[in-house]
Amino acid sequence: MANTDYRKSILVEKSPQEVFAAINNVRGWWSEEIDGDTDRLDAEFDFSYRDIHRSAQRITQFLPGKKVVWLVSRSFLSFAKDSGEWDGTTIVFDISPTSDGTELTFTHVGLAPEIECFNDCSKAWDFFVDDSLRSLIVTGVGKPNHKENRIEESQI
Repeated sequence: MANTDYRKSILVEKSPQEVFAAINNVRGWWSEEIDGDTDRLDAEFDFSYRDIHRSAQRITQFLPGKKVVWLVSRSFLSFAKDSGEWDGTTIVFDISPTSDGTELTFTHVGLAPEIECFNDCSKAWDFFVDDSLRSLIVTGVGKPNHKENRIEESQI
């Protein structure tokens, strides 16, 4: 069976170390509404976007210039019948040097066409990886969600 997990690859004229640094600046490309550390092995952080999406991630692999993996330990998607569709999924950033710079392959393992949020979540990742993260890597300025009202951890 073919791999149907969400995947997006981008090429940038930057070093693997620069790509790695940008990935770990999660507030700079995904959301300013991140609580916790995002730049070391076993760090845990929470993401929230309005009353639509909340999730908790733990960094399970952290290989400088090569790879970062997040395990989604809990999630809430207000628009999905199974609001915890992301629970137990993994988000993988594979970094590979190329002759012109670096290829970043982003895979959300478990985000597949069979789950309800696939279309909406894929569109969101398209923006955050191909536009916001790419912009952060190339220009130093990403396009993250802006900080709003804080959500308590107990609400996740």
